[in-house]
Amino acid sequence: MLNNYTIIKKDKQIFKFCFYGFFKNLKFFEPYLIIYLLNLNFDLFQIGLLIAIKEIITYAFEIPSGIIADYYGKKKELLLCFSFYIISFIFFFLGFNFFILSVGMVFFGLGEAFRSGTHKAMILEYLEYKNWYEYKGFVYGRTRSYSLLGSSLSAFISIILVLNLPSLKWIFLIAIVPYILDFLLILSYPSFLDITHRNHAHNKNNFINDSFKKLKSISKNKKISLIILSSSTYDAVFKAIKDYIQPILNTIILASGVGYFMNFSAEDSLKIYLGIIYGIFYIFSSLVSKNIYKLSNKYNALILFNKMYDFMGIILIILSFTIKYNLFFGSVIIYFILYLMKDGRRPVFVDVSSDYMEKSQRVTVLSIESQIRAILMVFFAPLFGFIANNISINSLFLGIGIIILIFNRLLKLEKNI
Repeated sequence: MLNNYTIIKKDKQIFKFCFYGFFKNLKFFEPYLIIYLLNLNFDLFQIGLLIAIKEIITYAFEIPSGIIADYYGKKKELLLCFSFYIISFIFFFLGFNFFILSVGMVFFGLGEAFRSGTHKAMILEYLEYKNWYEYKGFVYGRTRSYSLLGSSLSAFISIILVLNLPSLKWIFLIAIVPYILDFLLILSYPSFLDITHRNHAHNKNNFINDSFKKLKSISKNKKISLIILSSSTYDAVFKAIKDYIQPILNTIILASGVGYFMNFSAEDSLKIYLGIIYGIFYIFSSLVSKNIYKLSNKYNALILFNKMYDFMGIILIILSFTIKYNLFFGSVIIYFILYLMKDGRRPVFVDVSSDYMEKSQRVTVLSIESQIRAILMVFFAPLFGFIANNISINSLFLGIGIIILIFNRLLKLEKNI
């Protein structure tokens, strides 16, 4: 007789959930985004401003998008989300100045706001429908592993693309193709996943009153508030620095004498190194995400969630020294650990937070977490860029690592929950 884990693995809709993330993460431009913007003569501070624009839009629409999904259907919201993404890629392709790229970031931010939390809530709805809710950590880790496999494959394919395309900008048009496939995949989701949590959806007063009630109830829940704060600050720091590996490796390759890749030029060698590094990162991140539930089952998930916060601070301090002394492999290894931790901690967050929120709050809670992360990114992205430009990247990481360790002492997550 098949056990539940085997049955879940063979479920058709679970496969669809997995391939949703796979297609979504075929962002062929990701390993080269900062290099692309640097080649357009933007500095790290200006790049931080562009990221801040995206995050401002995400912030402004995060909670409204979650409430809209609860009231008007999650499938409709995801279809709109992917439309925004596709429009943003067109603007990135056309972009040659700050204004056009800013418009692209606006549409990308809208896509992020309308996506975040929505698909996770659909997964939870489906698991509850199938009486599999207790396996949420396993399922989310599995779907995330497919997302990371998509990222890994995307990175390897991107090497071939960037070496053969007329210029880097063409990679944005190619990225539209998997997003169209995801649009069609979402259309095939069963209609009951588009269910709404409302009694009088077209009554504006009910809509607004219910929205404020949700926010108020969540803010009064100290346990879920602390978990959200821990997750959002962790993810905001990671998102703000995750692609700094691109300029870091560019500098280290030139300064440390790391050889060019075979007979390729310095520019092409950097592209190859980045594609390989991102690809390897995501392969192992996929394995971690897929199997992290085993650690959550063996150890207390909340303690695991908290200890990973401290460990991030420690390895950022180590990273600051590998950058300072131009240690190519040391910097790559530390970034490798950062990516593993980020993609291992996310399923743990879903597992921990789900135990402290009500069914009707799911999309809104996850959206609030994303919104806090977004507003932190509005502050972090340009600030980190300014420090990196005017002081140094290694000093930036040293300061972040120390602040993380101090902040986690103030949260006292394990004592307050």
